[in-house]
Amino acid sequence: MNTNKKTNVEMPQGKLGVLIVGINGAVSTTFIAGTLAVRKGLSTPIGSLTQMGTIRIGNRAENNFPKIKDFVPLTDLKDIVFGGWDIRNENVYESILYAKVLDTRDIEGIEDELKEIKPFKAVFDSYYVKRLTGEWVKKGENKYDLMMQLRDDIRRFKSENNIDRLVTVWCGSTEIFIPCSEVHQSLEAFENGMRENHIEIAPSMLYAYASIAEGVPFINGAPNLTVDMPAMWELADKMNVPICGKDFKTGQTMIKTVISPMIKTRMLGLDGWYSTNILGNRDGEVLDDPESFKTKEESKLSVIDSILQPELYPELYGNYDHKVRINYYKPRGDNKEGWDNIDIFGWMGYKMQLKVNFLCRDSILAAPLVLDLVLFMDLAKRAGFKGIQSWLSFYFKSPMHTPNVVPEHDLFIQSVKLKNTLREIMNEKPIDFLDEKIELFK
Repeated sequence: MNTNKKTNVEMPQGKLGVLIVGINGAVSTTFIAGTLAVRKGLSTPIGSLTQMGTIRIGNRAENNFPKIKDFVPLTDLKDIVFGGWDIRNENVYESILYAKVLDTRDIEGIEDELKEIKPFKAVFDSYYVKRLTGEWVKKGENKYDLMMQLRDDIRRFKSENNIDRLVTVWCGSTEIFIPCSEVHQSLEAFENGMRENHIEIAPSMLYAYASIAEGVPFINGAPNLTVDMPAMWELADKMNVPICGKDFKTGQTMIKTVISPMIKTRMLGLDGWYSTNILGNRDGEVLDDPESFKTKEESKLSVIDSILQPELYPELYGNYDHKVRINYYKPRGDNKEGWDNIDIFGWMGYKMQLKVNFLCRDSILAAPLVLDLVLFMDLAKRAGFKGIQSWLSFYFKSPMHTPNVVPEHDLFIQSVKLKNTLREIMNEKPIDFLDEKIELFK
Protein backbone atom coordinates (compact mmCIF):
# COMPACT_ATOMS: atom_id res chain seq x y z
CA MET A 1 0.00 0.00 0.00
CA ASN A 2 1.13 3.55 -0.74
CA THR A 3 2.49 5.04 2.49
CA ASN A 4 4.50 7.92 1.03
CA LYS A 5 1.61 10.39 0.78
CA LYS A 6 -0.73 11.53 3.52
CA THR A 7 -4.32 10.37 3.10
CA ASN A 8 -7.50 11.01 5.02
CA VAL A 9 -8.71 7.40 5.02
CA GLU A 10 -8.75 5.39 8.24
CA MET A 11 -6.94 2.07 8.25
CA PRO A 12 -9.13 -1.07 8.44
CA GLN A 13 -8.71 -2.14 12.05
CA GLY A 14 -10.46 -5.24 13.41
CA LYS A 15 -13.30 -7.23 11.85
CA LEU A 16 -15.67 -6.25 9.05
CA GLY A 17 -19.16 -7.70 9.32
CA VAL A 18 -21.04 -8.34 6.07
CA LEU A 19 -24.81 -8.55 6.54
CA ILE A 20 -26.56 -10.05 3.52
CA VAL A 21 -30.28 -9.83 2.86
CA GLY A 22 -31.13 -13.13 1.19
CA ILE A 23 -28.10 -14.89 2.66
CA ASN A 24 -29.30 -18.32 1.53
CA GLY A 25 -29.74 -17.32 -2.11
CA ALA A 26 -27.55 -18.45 -5.00
CA VAL A 27 -25.56 -15.21 -5.32
CA SER A 28 -25.00 -14.85 -1.57
CA THR A 29 -23.88 -18.42 -0.97
CA THR A 30 -21.58 -18.37 -4.01
CA PHE A 31 -20.02 -15.14 -2.73
CA ILE A 32 -19.55 -16.50 0.79
CA ALA A 33 -18.13 -19.87 -0.31
CA GLY A 34 -15.76 -18.26 -2.80
CA THR A 35 -14.47 -15.75 -0.25
CA LEU A 36 -13.88 -18.46 2.34
CA ALA A 37 -12.11 -20.64 -0.24
CA VAL A 38 -9.88 -17.78 -1.41
CA ARG A 39 -8.79 -16.82 2.06
CA LYS A 40 -7.85 -20.45 2.79
CA GLY A 41 -5.83 -20.65 -0.43
CA LEU A 42 -8.26 -23.10 -2.03
CA SER A 43 -9.36 -20.88 -4.90
CA THR A 44 -8.45 -17.78 -6.94
CA PRO A 45 -10.61 -14.60 -6.84
CA ILE A 46 -11.22 -14.45 -10.59
CA GLY A 47 -13.54 -11.60 -11.53
CA SER A 48 -12.69 -9.47 -8.49
CA LEU A 49 -11.18 -6.07 -9.29
CA THR A 50 -10.18 -5.51 -5.66
CA GLN A 51 -8.23 -8.78 -5.49
CA MET A 52 -6.75 -9.15 -8.98
CA GLY A 53 -6.97 -5.73 -10.63
CA THR A 54 -4.13 -3.23 -10.98
CA ILE A 55 -4.12 0.56 -11.10
CA ARG A 56 -1.74 2.80 -12.99
CA ILE A 57 0.04 5.49 -10.97
CA GLY A 58 1.77 8.35 -12.81
CA ASN A 59 2.71 8.36 -16.50
CA ARG A 60 2.62 5.10 -18.44
CA ALA A 61 6.40 5.35 -19.00
CA GLU A 62 6.92 5.02 -15.23
CA ASN A 63 5.51 1.47 -15.45
CA ASN A 64 3.94 1.71 -11.97
CA PHE A 65 0.96 -0.67 -11.86
CA PRO A 66 0.38 -1.84 -8.27
CA LYS A 67 -2.51 -4.13 -7.41
CA ILE A 68 -5.51 -2.20 -6.15
CA LYS A 69 -5.48 -4.09 -2.85
CA ASP A 70 -1.85 -3.01 -2.36
CA PHE A 71 -2.59 0.62 -3.27
CA VAL A 72 -5.64 1.41 -1.12
CA PRO A 73 -6.22 0.16 2.45
CA LEU A 74 -8.86 -2.52 1.87
CA THR A 75 -10.01 -4.98 4.51
CA ASP A 76 -8.19 -8.30 4.40
CA LEU A 77 -10.49 -11.19 3.50
CA LYS A 78 -9.51 -13.02 6.69
CA ASP A 79 -11.13 -10.22 8.72
CA ILE A 80 -14.60 -10.63 7.15
CA VAL A 81 -17.46 -12.14 9.19
CA PHE A 82 -20.69 -13.17 7.43
CA GLY A 83 -24.26 -12.86 8.65
CA GLY A 84 -27.68 -11.87 7.37
CA TRP A 85 -31.35 -12.63 6.93
CA ASP A 86 -33.38 -15.14 4.93
CA ILE A 87 -36.90 -16.51 4.64
CA ARG A 88 -35.57 -20.09 4.92
CA ASN A 89 -34.21 -21.49 8.17
CA GLU A 90 -31.18 -23.35 6.87
CA ASN A 91 -27.44 -22.83 7.08
CA VAL A 92 -25.35 -21.65 4.15
CA TYR A 93 -23.95 -25.12 3.47
CA GLU A 94 -27.46 -26.54 3.03
CA SER A 95 -28.37 -23.63 0.75
CA ILE A 96 -25.33 -24.21 -1.45
CA LEU A 97 -26.40 -27.80 -1.98
CA TYR A 98 -29.90 -26.63 -2.91
CA ALA A 99 -28.71 -23.92 -5.33
CA LYS A 100 -26.46 -26.34 -7.26
CA VAL A 101 -24.23 -23.51 -8.48
CA LEU A 102 -21.03 -24.96 -7.03
CA ASP A 103 -19.70 -28.50 -7.27
CA THR A 104 -19.26 -30.22 -3.91
CA ARG A 105 -15.52 -30.49 -4.54
CA ASP A 106 -15.35 -26.66 -4.52
CA ILE A 107 -16.62 -26.47 -0.94
CA GLU A 108 -14.38 -29.18 0.48
CA GLY A 109 -12.34 -27.66 3.26
CA ILE A 110 -14.87 -24.93 4.12
CA GLU A 111 -17.91 -27.05 5.07
CA ASP A 112 -17.62 -26.35 8.81
CA GLU A 113 -17.53 -22.57 8.32
CA LEU A 114 -20.52 -22.70 5.95
CA LYS A 115 -22.57 -24.76 8.41
CA GLU A 116 -21.96 -22.17 11.14
CA ILE A 117 -23.55 -19.34 9.15
CA LYS A 118 -27.27 -19.22 9.89
CA PRO A 119 -29.80 -16.48 9.12
CA PHE A 120 -31.83 -14.15 11.25
CA LYS A 121 -35.54 -14.26 10.54
CA ALA A 122 -36.36 -12.05 7.56
CA VAL A 123 -38.81 -9.21 7.03
CA PHE A 124 -40.90 -10.54 4.16
CA ASP A 125 -44.29 -10.00 2.54
CA SER A 126 -45.33 -12.04 -0.49
CA TYR A 127 -47.30 -9.04 -1.77
CA TYR A 128 -43.94 -7.59 -2.90
CA VAL A 129 -42.49 -10.87 -4.28
CA LYS A 130 -45.41 -12.92 -5.55
CA ARG A 131 -43.60 -16.15 -6.45
CA LEU A 132 -41.94 -16.77 -3.08
CA THR A 133 -43.20 -17.93 0.29
CA GLY A 134 -41.31 -17.88 3.56
CA GLU A 135 -41.62 -19.52 6.95
CA TRP A 136 -38.60 -17.94 8.70
CA VAL A 137 -40.23 -14.52 8.91
CA LYS A 138 -40.53 -11.80 11.56
CA LYS A 139 -43.86 -10.59 12.94
CA GLY A 140 -44.48 -7.07 14.17
CA GLU A 141 -47.10 -4.47 15.01
CA ASN A 142 -46.26 -2.41 11.92
CA LYS A 143 -43.41 -1.74 9.50
CA TYR A 144 -41.71 0.57 11.95
CA ASP A 145 -41.65 -2.24 14.53
CA LEU A 146 -40.21 -4.65 11.94
CA MET A 147 -37.52 -2.11 11.05
CA MET A 148 -36.58 -1.78 14.72
CA GLN A 149 -36.25 -5.57 14.94
CA LEU A 150 -33.75 -5.38 12.07
CA ARG A 151 -31.79 -2.73 13.96
CA ASP A 152 -31.71 -5.08 16.96
CA ASP A 153 -30.32 -7.84 14.72
CA ILE A 154 -27.58 -5.53 13.45
CA ARG A 155 -26.55 -4.57 16.98
CA ARG A 156 -26.63 -8.17 18.17
CA PHE A 157 -24.54 -9.42 15.25
CA LYS A 158 -21.98 -6.70 15.86
CA SER A 159 -21.77 -7.38 19.59
CA GLU A 160 -21.75 -11.18 19.49
CA ASN A 161 -19.04 -11.33 16.81
CA ASN A 162 -16.86 -8.50 18.12
CA ILE A 163 -17.35 -6.56 14.87
CA ASP A 164 -15.71 -3.17 14.34
CA ARG A 165 -17.42 -2.11 11.09
CA LEU A 166 -20.36 -3.31 9.01
CA VAL A 167 -21.70 -3.26 5.45
CA THR A 168 -25.19 -4.43 4.40
CA VAL A 169 -25.90 -5.76 0.92
CA TRP A 170 -29.29 -6.58 -0.60
CA CYS A 171 -28.98 -9.88 -2.49
CA GLY A 172 -32.68 -10.60 -2.13
CA SER A 173 -35.26 -11.00 -4.86
CA THR A 174 -36.61 -8.32 -7.17
CA GLU A 175 -39.70 -6.73 -5.64
CA ILE A 176 -42.71 -5.47 -7.56
CA PHE A 177 -42.36 -2.14 -9.30
CA ILE A 178 -42.94 0.77 -6.91
CA PRO A 179 -42.64 4.31 -8.29
CA CYS A 180 -41.10 7.04 -6.14
CA SER A 181 -44.11 8.70 -4.50
CA GLU A 182 -44.98 11.14 -1.72
CA VAL A 183 -44.09 8.74 1.09
CA HIS A 184 -40.53 8.50 -0.28
CA GLN A 185 -39.94 12.23 -0.64
CA SER A 186 -38.76 13.04 2.89
CA LEU A 187 -37.47 11.31 5.99
CA GLU A 188 -40.46 12.51 8.00
CA ALA A 189 -42.95 11.16 5.45
CA PHE A 190 -41.15 7.83 5.29
CA GLU A 191 -41.01 7.40 9.06
CA ASN A 192 -44.72 8.19 9.33
CA GLY A 193 -45.35 5.76 6.48
CA MET A 194 -43.60 2.93 8.35
CA ARG A 195 -45.83 3.50 11.38
CA GLU A 196 -48.93 3.59 9.16
CA ASN A 197 -47.95 0.45 7.17
CA HIS A 198 -47.90 2.37 3.91
CA ILE A 199 -48.33 -0.02 0.97
CA GLU A 200 -45.49 1.63 -0.99
CA ILE A 201 -42.91 0.87 1.69
CA ALA A 202 -41.48 -2.53 0.70
CA PRO A 203 -39.36 -4.82 2.92
CA SER A 204 -36.12 -3.84 1.16
CA MET A 205 -36.69 -0.24 2.27
CA LEU A 206 -36.90 -1.34 5.91
CA TYR A 207 -33.51 -3.06 5.63
CA ALA A 208 -32.05 0.06 4.04
CA TYR A 209 -33.45 2.37 6.72
CA ALA A 210 -32.35 0.08 9.57
CA SER A 211 -28.81 -0.19 8.21
CA ILE A 212 -28.33 3.51 7.53
CA ALA A 213 -29.82 4.42 10.91
CA GLU A 214 -27.19 2.16 12.50
CA GLY A 215 -24.44 3.90 10.53
CA VAL A 216 -23.96 0.95 8.18
CA PRO A 217 -23.27 1.44 4.43
CA PHE A 218 -25.96 -0.11 2.22
CA ILE A 219 -25.60 -1.74 -1.21
CA ASN A 220 -28.69 -2.44 -3.33
CA GLY A 221 -27.99 -5.33 -5.70
CA ALA A 222 -31.54 -5.47 -7.12
CA PRO A 223 -33.50 -2.98 -9.27
CA ASN A 224 -35.91 -2.21 -6.40
CA LEU A 225 -36.45 1.41 -5.35
CA THR A 226 -35.09 0.49 -1.87
CA VAL A 227 -32.53 3.22 -1.17
CA ASP A 228 -32.93 5.28 -4.35
CA MET A 229 -35.23 7.98 -2.96
CA PRO A 230 -34.98 11.39 -1.29
CA ALA A 231 -35.93 10.01 2.15
CA MET A 232 -32.94 7.62 2.15
CA TRP A 233 -30.62 10.24 0.72
CA GLU A 234 -31.64 12.53 3.58
CA LEU A 235 -31.02 9.79 6.16
CA ALA A 236 -27.66 8.87 4.62
CA ASP A 237 -26.58 12.51 4.73
CA LYS A 238 -27.73 12.86 8.34
CA MET A 239 -25.92 9.69 9.44
CA ASN A 240 -22.81 10.22 7.24
CA VAL A 241 -23.34 6.85 5.53
CA PRO A 242 -22.43 5.88 1.94
CA ILE A 243 -25.11 4.16 -0.17
CA CYS A 244 -25.02 2.67 -3.67
CA GLY A 245 -27.05 0.68 -6.22
CA LYS A 246 -28.84 -0.55 -8.09
CA ASP A 247 -29.05 -3.95 -9.78
CA PHE A 248 -25.77 -5.86 -10.17
CA LYS A 249 -24.44 -5.62 -13.73
CA THR A 250 -23.49 -9.16 -14.70
CA GLY A 251 -24.64 -10.80 -17.95
CA GLN A 252 -26.60 -9.30 -20.80
CA THR A 253 -26.51 -5.71 -19.55
CA MET A 254 -22.74 -5.88 -19.10
CA ILE A 255 -22.53 -6.87 -22.77
CA LYS A 256 -24.73 -3.89 -23.70
CA THR A 257 -22.48 -1.45 -21.85
CA VAL A 258 -19.56 -2.75 -23.94
CA ILE A 259 -21.19 -2.98 -27.40
CA SER A 260 -23.23 0.24 -27.22
CA PRO A 261 -20.13 2.45 -26.76
CA MET A 262 -18.51 0.69 -29.74
CA ILE A 263 -21.52 1.46 -31.95
CA LYS A 264 -21.62 5.08 -30.81
CA THR A 265 -17.86 5.66 -30.99
CA ARG A 266 -17.83 4.51 -34.62
CA MET A 267 -21.00 6.56 -35.39
CA LEU A 268 -22.89 3.50 -36.60
CA GLY A 269 -26.68 3.62 -36.57
CA LEU A 270 -29.07 1.40 -34.62
CA ASP A 271 -32.42 0.14 -35.90
CA GLY A 272 -33.18 -2.23 -33.03
CA TRP A 273 -31.92 -4.36 -30.18
CA TYR A 274 -33.80 -7.48 -29.16
CA SER A 275 -32.70 -9.24 -25.95
CA THR A 276 -34.05 -12.43 -24.46
CA ASN A 277 -32.92 -14.67 -21.60
CA ILE A 278 -33.73 -18.04 -20.11
CA LEU A 279 -32.99 -18.61 -16.44
CA GLY A 280 -34.02 -21.39 -14.08
CA ASN A 281 -32.99 -20.31 -10.58
CA ARG A 282 -35.12 -18.49 -7.96
CA ASP A 283 -34.34 -15.18 -9.64
CA GLY A 284 -35.86 -16.50 -12.86
CA GLU A 285 -38.91 -17.77 -10.98
CA VAL A 286 -39.45 -14.40 -9.29
CA LEU A 287 -39.06 -12.53 -12.59
CA ASP A 288 -41.70 -14.77 -14.14
CA ASP A 289 -44.16 -12.58 -12.26
CA PRO A 290 -45.05 -9.55 -14.45
CA GLU A 291 -44.93 -7.08 -11.53
CA SER A 292 -41.40 -8.07 -10.53
CA PHE A 293 -40.31 -8.21 -14.18
CA LYS A 294 -41.45 -4.60 -14.67
CA THR A 295 -38.94 -3.51 -12.00
CA LYS A 296 -36.16 -5.40 -13.82
CA GLU A 297 -37.29 -4.16 -17.24
CA GLU A 298 -37.07 -0.52 -16.12
CA SER A 299 -33.46 -1.14 -15.10
CA LYS A 300 -32.45 -2.96 -18.30
CA LEU A 301 -34.13 -0.58 -20.77
CA SER A 302 -32.43 2.58 -19.52
CA VAL A 303 -28.90 1.50 -20.42
CA ILE A 304 -28.77 1.94 -24.21
CA ASP A 305 -30.56 5.30 -24.32
CA SER A 306 -28.15 6.77 -21.79
CA ILE A 307 -25.09 5.66 -23.76
CA LEU A 308 -26.30 6.44 -27.29
CA GLN A 309 -27.90 9.84 -26.47
CA PRO A 310 -30.55 9.80 -29.23
CA GLU A 311 -31.38 13.45 -28.57
CA LEU A 312 -27.89 14.35 -29.85
CA TYR A 313 -27.84 11.84 -32.71
CA PRO A 314 -31.42 11.58 -34.03
CA GLU A 315 -30.27 10.32 -37.46
CA LEU A 316 -28.52 7.36 -35.83
CA TYR A 317 -30.54 6.54 -32.71
CA GLY A 318 -33.75 8.53 -32.87
CA ASN A 319 -36.07 5.66 -33.77
CA TYR A 320 -34.61 2.33 -32.67
CA ASP A 321 -36.67 -0.49 -31.21
CA HIS A 322 -35.53 -2.03 -27.90
CA LYS A 323 -37.09 -5.18 -26.44
CA VAL A 324 -36.11 -7.14 -23.33
CA ARG A 325 -37.51 -10.55 -22.35
CA ILE A 326 -36.71 -12.91 -19.45
CA ASN A 327 -38.22 -16.40 -19.42
CA TYR A 328 -38.21 -18.81 -16.50
CA TYR A 329 -36.96 -22.19 -17.69
CA LYS A 330 -36.32 -24.48 -14.73
CA PRO A 331 -33.92 -27.01 -16.36
CA ARG A 332 -31.33 -24.26 -16.94
CA GLY A 333 -30.90 -23.50 -13.22
CA ASP A 334 -28.31 -20.78 -12.55
CA ASN A 335 -26.77 -21.18 -16.01
CA LYS A 336 -28.46 -18.25 -17.69
CA GLU A 337 -28.42 -17.97 -21.47
CA GLY A 338 -28.91 -14.65 -23.22
CA TRP A 339 -29.44 -13.88 -26.90
CA ASP A 340 -29.07 -10.44 -28.46
CA ASN A 341 -30.02 -9.55 -32.00
CA ILE A 342 -28.68 -6.09 -32.87
CA ASP A 343 -29.72 -4.44 -36.14
CA ILE A 344 -27.28 -1.70 -37.12
CA PHE A 345 -26.59 0.35 -40.23
CA GLY A 346 -23.48 1.97 -41.63
CA TRP A 347 -22.10 3.98 -44.55
CA MET A 348 -24.88 5.01 -46.99
CA GLY A 349 -27.45 3.29 -44.76
CA TYR A 350 -26.44 -0.30 -45.49
CA LYS A 351 -27.86 -2.78 -42.97
CA MET A 352 -25.76 -5.10 -40.77
CA GLN A 353 -26.35 -7.34 -37.77
CA LEU A 354 -24.60 -8.36 -34.60
CA LYS A 355 -25.68 -11.54 -32.80
CA VAL A 356 -24.51 -12.44 -29.31
CA ASN A 357 -25.16 -15.72 -27.50
CA PHE A 358 -23.90 -15.48 -23.91
CA LEU A 359 -23.99 -18.74 -21.94
CA CYS A 360 -23.13 -17.46 -18.51
CA ARG A 361 -23.43 -18.43 -14.87
CA ASP A 362 -25.39 -15.74 -13.08
CA SER A 363 -24.05 -16.22 -9.56
CA ILE A 364 -20.46 -16.81 -10.73
CA LEU A 365 -20.51 -13.39 -12.39
CA ALA A 366 -22.27 -11.67 -9.48
CA ALA A 367 -20.24 -13.06 -6.55
CA PRO A 368 -17.01 -11.08 -7.19
CA LEU A 369 -19.07 -7.91 -7.67
CA VAL A 370 -20.49 -8.37 -4.18
CA LEU A 371 -16.99 -8.78 -2.75
CA ASP A 372 -15.69 -5.66 -4.50
CA LEU A 373 -18.67 -3.55 -3.46
CA VAL A 374 -18.42 -4.64 0.17
CA LEU A 375 -14.72 -3.74 0.32
CA PHE A 376 -15.13 -0.45 -1.56
CA MET A 377 -18.12 0.65 0.54
CA ASP A 378 -16.17 -0.06 3.72
CA LEU A 379 -13.34 2.01 2.23
CA ALA A 380 -15.79 4.81 1.40
CA LYS A 381 -17.03 4.91 4.99
CA ARG A 382 -13.48 5.05 6.35
CA ALA A 383 -12.68 7.83 3.85
CA GLY A 384 -15.56 9.92 5.21
CA PHE A 385 -17.77 9.57 2.12
CA LYS A 386 -21.54 9.76 2.46
CA GLY A 387 -24.62 9.60 0.25
CA ILE A 388 -24.73 8.16 -3.27
CA GLN A 389 -21.41 6.63 -4.37
CA SER A 390 -21.68 7.23 -8.10
CA TRP A 391 -18.03 6.21 -8.58
CA LEU A 392 -19.24 2.62 -8.09
CA SER A 393 -21.63 2.80 -11.09
CA PHE A 394 -19.24 0.31 -12.77
CA TYR A 395 -21.04 -2.46 -10.89
CA PHE A 396 -24.69 -1.58 -11.60
CA LYS A 397 -27.22 -1.79 -14.42
CA SER A 398 -29.08 1.29 -13.20
CA PRO A 399 -26.56 3.43 -11.27
CA MET A 400 -28.01 5.66 -8.58
CA HIS A 401 -27.57 9.39 -9.10
CA THR A 402 -28.94 12.66 -7.79
CA PRO A 403 -31.64 14.35 -9.92
CA ASN A 404 -29.23 16.92 -11.39
CA VAL A 405 -26.71 14.30 -12.58
CA VAL A 406 -26.85 12.26 -15.80
CA PRO A 407 -25.82 8.65 -14.99
CA GLU A 408 -22.89 7.13 -16.86
CA HIS A 409 -23.44 3.63 -18.30
CA ASP A 410 -20.37 3.18 -20.52
CA LEU A 411 -18.39 0.41 -18.78
CA PHE A 412 -15.01 1.86 -19.75
CA ILE A 413 -15.80 5.40 -18.59
CA GLN A 414 -17.16 3.89 -15.39
CA SER A 415 -13.88 2.05 -14.90
CA VAL A 416 -11.87 5.26 -15.34
CA LYS A 417 -14.13 7.04 -12.85
CA LEU A 418 -13.71 4.27 -10.27
CA LYS A 419 -9.93 4.17 -10.53
CA ASN A 420 -9.59 7.96 -10.53
CA THR A 421 -11.61 8.04 -7.31
CA LEU A 422 -9.18 5.55 -5.76
CA ARG A 423 -6.30 7.77 -6.89
CA GLU A 424 -7.96 10.81 -5.31
CA ILE A 425 -8.48 8.93 -2.04
CA MET A 426 -4.75 8.21 -1.94
CA ASN A 427 -3.79 11.76 -3.01
CA GLU A 428 -2.47 10.62 -6.38
CA LYS A 429 -3.10 12.52 -9.60
CA PRO A 430 -6.09 11.26 -11.65
CA ILE A 431 -5.21 9.83 -15.06
CA ASP A 432 -6.29 11.84 -18.14
CA PHE A 433 -4.44 9.62 -20.68
CA LEU A 434 -2.69 12.67 -22.19
CA ASP A 435 0.80 11.33 -21.72
CA GLU A 436 1.89 13.34 -24.75
CA LYS A 437 0.84 16.99 -24.79
CA ILE A 438 -0.62 18.39 -27.99
CA GLU A 439 2.44 20.57 -28.61
CA LEU A 440 4.43 17.42 -29.40
CA PHE A 441 2.30 16.81 -32.48
CA LYS A 442 2.94 20.23 -34.00
